[in-house]
Amino acid sequence: MKLESPQKEMYSKDSLSALKAQRLAQEIAFGPVVFQVSRLMLKFGILELLDNHKGGLTIDEIAKSCNISHYGTQCLLESSLTIGTVLLNDDKFTISKAGWFLLNDKMARVNLDFNHDVNYLGLFHLEEAIKEGKPAGLKVFGNWPTIYEGLSSLPAEVQDSWFGFDHYYSNCSFQQAMEIIFKNGEKTLLDVGGNTGRFATECVTFKNDVEVTIMDLPQQLELMREKTKDVKGKERIHGLGVNLLDPKVAFPTGFEIMWMSQFLDCFSEEEVISILTRACKGMDNNTKLYIMETFWDRQRFETASYCLAQTSIYFTAMANGNSKMYYSYDMFRCIEAAGLKIEAIHDGLGQGHSLVVCKKA
Repeated sequence: MKLESPQKEMYSKDSLSALKAQRLAQEIAFGPVVFQVSRLMLKFGILELLDNHKGGLTIDEIAKSCNISHYGTQCLLESSLTIGTVLLNDDKFTISKAGWFLLNDKMARVNLDFNHDVNYLGLFHLEEAIKEGKPAGLKVFGNWPTIYEGLSSLPAEVQDSWFGFDHYYSNCSFQQAMEIIFKNGEKTLLDVGGNTGRFATECVTFKNDVEVTIMDLPQQLELMREKTKDVKGKERIHGLGVNLLDPKVAFPTGFEIMWMSQFLDCFSEEEVISILTRACKGMDNNTKLYIMETFWDRQRFETASYCLAQTSIYFTAMANGNSKMYYSYDMFRCIEAAGLKIEAIHDGLGQGHSLVVCKKA
């Protein structure tokens, strides 16, 4: 495994002092406490209150404004003071830089909601998931083999956080991607694993003569039809209901573009090769396959690598038990094993996406 900057600088040497390393070890040990305290600092409006009062507030002033007890307020504030999200001067608390980012950085809020609503209870079963290669934590919501079969049946708040997470990381890159994939006037696109039709909606809006077929589970297509029922151009969005994990399921032919966005990270390497091999058989020499993924080792900022590596654990415990946010060269190896060749790679789309352009080898 090879790394480039900035990951190489961060992950190839131990740069922490002994005291900072000891502190990090304790932060890990108390991680669940830190998470829940910080979540409640947001939910109760304490961080927002402090952000609006730059001069600071006392414990009693905060407790009164947020309608929680002095005891509860003090516990949260003392914990947050040592976490680093608030500061204390002259008996008054103020928000810190870290607290400000927790409050205002949309990515932090999306990640927090996703981890609380989707992952938190299930992560208790991570050990079981790793040993068995199955999403053992998913049983906190239902008895499905993967989260995708059960997505439409998850509690509303869990669905909201799941889709909020999924859409946040994909939607911001769609515009840049469409400018690349439609540059030669292509008119037919197969959206593999198109989920609720967000990309298909963007496509029919971006280009008024494109026909998009979404290839996904039948239950996902039901969600898609509901989500796109009021979309202008919905008559150009079609559905093909299949189980893409079934090795007998062939890919349709005749498409100029095959599109897979944040899709292959939902599968093991063996499954990825199976899907790509069948996609390759459905391609002709003029078809291009575009794979858009957030590879943890191709990020401009190390913080993004951190977030992506932790997201892999969601796949382990909750989603399917055998996939992850991929190391790019593992994915490239799967692409070549499927009979495809990489024509180009566009890094830095949206929130750290890479767009891999493939053709038949």
